[in-house]
Amino acid sequence: MTTAIGASNTAVAKDPKIQIHRFNGLKNSSHSILFNKRTHAFSVSASNSSSVIRAVSTPVKPGTSAEPKRSKVEIFKEQSNFIRYPLNEELLTDAPNVNEAATQLIKFHGSYQQTNRDERGTKSYSFMLRTKNPCGKVSNQLYLAMDDLADQFGIGTLRLTTRQTFQLHGVLKKDLKTVMSTIIRNMGSTLGACGDLNRNVLAPAAPIVRKDYLFAQRTADNIAALLTPQSGFYYDMWVDGERIMSAEPPEVVKARNDNSHGTNFPDSAEPIYGTQFLPRKFKVAVTVPTDNSVDILTNDVGVVVVCDDEGEPQGFNLYVGGGMGRTHRIETTFPRLAEPLGYVPKEDILYAVKAIVVTQRENGRRDERRYSRMKYLISSWGIEKFRTVVEQYYGRKFEPCRELPEWEFKSYLGWHEQGDGHLYCGLHIDSGRIKGVMKTTLREIIEKYNLNVRITPNQNLILCDVRRAWKRPITTALAQGGLLQPRLVDPLNLTAMACPAMPLCPLAITEAERGIPGILKRIRAVFEKVGLKYSESIVVRITGCPNGCARPYMAELGLVGDGPNSYQIWLGGTPNQNSLARTFMNKVKIQELEKVFEPLFYYWRRNRESKESFGSFTNRLGFEKLQQLVDKWDGVPESSARYNLKLFADKDTYEAMDELARLQNKNAHQLAMEIIRNYVAAQQNGKSE
Repeated sequence: MTTAIGASNTAVAKDPKIQIHRFNGLKNSSHSILFNKRTHAFSVSASNSSSVIRAVSTPVKPGTSAEPKRSKVEIFKEQSNFIRYPLNEELLTDAPNVNEAATQLIKFHGSYQQTNRDERGTKSYSFMLRTKNPCGKVSNQLYLAMDDLADQFGIGTLRLTTRQTFQLHGVLKKDLKTVMSTIIRNMGSTLGACGDLNRNVLAPAAPIVRKDYLFAQRTADNIAALLTPQSGFYYDMWVDGERIMSAEPPEVVKARNDNSHGTNFPDSAEPIYGTQFLPRKFKVAVTVPTDNSVDILTNDVGVVVVCDDEGEPQGFNLYVGGGMGRTHRIETTFPRLAEPLGYVPKEDILYAVKAIVVTQRENGRRDERRYSRMKYLISSWGIEKFRTVVEQYYGRKFEPCRELPEWEFKSYLGWHEQGDGHLYCGLHIDSGRIKGVMKTTLREIIEKYNLNVRITPNQNLILCDVRRAWKRPITTALAQGGLLQPRLVDPLNLTAMACPAMPLCPLAITEAERGIPGILKRIRAVFEKVGLKYSESIVVRITGCPNGCARPYMAELGLVGDGPNSYQIWLGGTPNQNSLARTFMNKVKIQELEKVFEPLFYYWRRNRESKESFGSFTNRLGFEKLQQLVDKWDGVPESSARYNLKLFADKDTYEAMDELARLQNKNAHQLAMEIIRNYVAAQQNGKSE
């Protein structure tokens, strides 16, 4: 019986005051990796017989020798022969689903097993596949392949995620290998899009040809490559061991293989991850100063390019410990913003990121998965101790973070210059769901003009490298497909996000994607009722459960499912995504939302300071005062409504306008007011549209 050897002991803390439990591999026990004729065995060295996993669970009491408790998933990983068994066998059965262990392991391959919760009786199993696209980059070839797969093997839609990837829903088990291999052979991947390892690395999606943006995107690509699994389980499973990969930059290979500070598992098929991979998911984002299109502070690691006065990249500020997930009514779980770790020169970034990953690998909890994210380790240790331990794996001290300007949220919607003579066009996609006429239109445009695309962290899509002569015909085709320029979309929709939730997500408590169109219309109606202008907006994000996939805890108004047709209301995020929201109310039934929205928006309009955002207003006023306003609310005073115009004199006009409005996710009144405003503005500018 053989086991994976642990990381070397050369990185034992030099500071005697800091006690670091070592992750020295796996004890030869009943939990050792299962090898038999059904698995592909590999040869590695046995670990020291006294070694036990001490960094993967609750601490062992002094004077005891009991092996620490581990979660069930840790056992599955240990016995899997690097994420192969029993998934390899389960895929060969006639059953429509896979067993518990394989359900956990297939996540590492980029897939979740799901059931349709709208259906009663016998469970209807399918699989969701998630791609991995660093920086959101999608080649023309891959986009067309994904579009085909959605129709042939999915539910006919593509979904853009908040981590710049595709999700393909409704794939049957019998079709998994065909779909996976097609993605791989079209230069895509799903490896590590889910599971206990580094997920998709975010970076600004805009294809701006500028030194800092190009450097940020190249860095994101390199970090993604550095932290990609190496043991081949993915290609063994889906393309019979054939590796279809591009060559890695030499600096990535060098950083991965470097073990000068005890970061690696020598002789292991996974030099960074070992047999156990990480305690939980791990998320990294890279950006440039001011550009917070990636929600930088919500990640385990935030990497920010620092340039000199000439715009030449010199190094990076690092931020650590962000994360959104929590559990209702368990106060020891919480969303958290990343905090400054330090500055590193540009040539050291891969070594610094690797040191952070190894610190989490060695010390993150593996007994209770709800506490396994790195944010809980940092919250427990404090940033100073965390920095000291990371520095021992990094091999040098961090410099203080460089001063940066204020963050801004950038959507990149509409037409923009790339900086190389070409244009790019950012398209708003409600909740990231590409379907129907929109899907057909996008396919035709992307195929006809041979365009590459990028997915944004706000569930939108960017058409890249557009020639100027193509702008007008593409704009016309987009409008015919319901893909309008941002000035024609309700401002509330432009920044809103929702997770898929019902019916396929097993964690959903209530609706999110299917519910957000109606909720946004109701918010707009309340805006009109209390006298807020159509041009005014707030950041609204909705999730069906507290795991926070749509990052609701950064929203000015976050709705988090906490029961059937019920939401927890979070307030206090800001438009530039640098402030954490807080819980305002619990268990608000969906039909009661206006009773909360009306007083909040009314007093925001009445009592806000100059240019004060809704989130900043709620923080300034305080939740106790806001609760008093909600509790005593008796309706909008009649004088508050700005205007009450009767726009439609006949039913036919109304129905025609309503039909057009539905294509834009508006009501007839909203679209009519928008047309009137645009006409008046054009007349005032001496133009006729």
